[in-house]
Amino acid sequence: MGLDDLVGNAGAEYKRTHGKAVRTLGDWLGASRDDRAWAVAAAVAHIHDADASIRAWVQLEPQLSAGDGPLAGIPFGAKDIIETRGLATEYGSPIYAGRLGTDDAAIIRRLRGLGAVLLGKTQTTAFAWKTPAVTRNPRNPAHTPGGSSSGSAAAVAAGMVPFALGTQTLGSILRPASFCGVTGFKPSYGTLPMEGVLPCAVSLDTLGLFTHQPADMLALWDALGFPVGDAGPISIGVPDPMPAVEPEMAAAIQHAIGILQRAGVPIVPIDLGDELSQLGQAARVVLAYEAARFHQARFREHGARLQDLADLVREGLAIPAARYEDAVRQIGDARTRMSVRFASTPVILVPAATGPAPRGLLSTGDPAMNAPWTALGTPAISIPMPTGDGLPLGLQLAAGHGHDATLLQAAVRAERLLCA
Repeated sequence: MGLDDLVGNAGAEYKRTHGKAVRTLGDWLGASRDDRAWAVAAAVAHIHDADASIRAWVQLEPQLSAGDGPLAGIPFGAKDIIETRGLATEYGSPIYAGRLGTDDAAIIRRLRGLGAVLLGKTQTTAFAWKTPAVTRNPRNPAHTPGGSSSGSAAAVAAGMVPFALGTQTLGSILRPASFCGVTGFKPSYGTLPMEGVLPCAVSLDTLGLFTHQPADMLALWDALGFPVGDAGPISIGVPDPMPAVEPEMAAAIQHAIGILQRAGVPIVPIDLGDELSQLGQAARVVLAYEAARFHQARFREHGARLQDLADLVREGLAIPAARYEDAVRQIGDARTRMSVRFASTPVILVPAATGPAPRGLLSTGDPAMNAPWTALGTPAISIPMPTGDGLPLGLQLAAGHGHDATLLQAAVRAERLLCA
């Protein structure tokens, strides 16, 4: 039975009898192949029902999987700057409306080979920069879902898919994850292949993932063939003073730290001085300089039609090479210092965003809490904190470059303690 046969009445019947359209990735992995097929139909039916208000998808066009690996029959969504053969790849811009991808990006080929089912393309801010997508936050549609991976975060938060692909150049995975109350993971720079992904700033661009829970992310990482290590006690470094954030986030972070301490997790105050803010500033220079040069020909052709990207290109072209090179040196020096820090405190805890999702859709929020870790190229993850009836808030954990498994294990343990 093909996907087309399952969609419609069959999917609606599965949703009626099972009570929900999709489950966590852990549940999908434990399901039989037949159940996975029926649940894909339910996922498609759910998206047809729910996406008119959330608008997470550019195109919903389920593709049959090309492999029979551990992800066989499990659906996912891909951010619309990721090339997909024969499917919309419009970069979030009306300039490219109707454009179809000419080939599959390396990550799409890899997931297809593992049996995963690409359901379609998710919304992104234009060119993965500032101009917002049409997507709304499933937790409260009056608020932004964040960006630039808006649709991927929203699709997972709305229970449309168990995982989705996003990218991050400053904070485009971790911030939407925090705003939407899901888990967002930015692996170590260079770990996941960027071939076939529209660049913004090549020395910062990182491919990443969204799931419901950290345990799902660990399972997905394992299915992708990466080592997951063993769970064990580790110390967590907490900046003192903590970066300045909005009152709701500050209170939630202190509450979370208290829970972890009472559970016996070693919490170590660390003095980072101005390290994080300086890294964020350097990353912004690198992004503008590199993005301007990559998009310069596009800017000559389309000018102001590029909206916020046009402003970024103008800004970046005005940056002298010497200033760019100085920012690159600053980041390199900081990597050396932070590698020493990670040797004594393997995981560092900070807020995943400056606060809850801003009201309205005109801004996707501030990436200040995420940009330092993107600049360093270290793995970082946002996990939901308990917030009662309030808007979601994420706790961000970061580890040394290449220590992705350590970070994922720490995130799983932290989430279980916070939600106990």
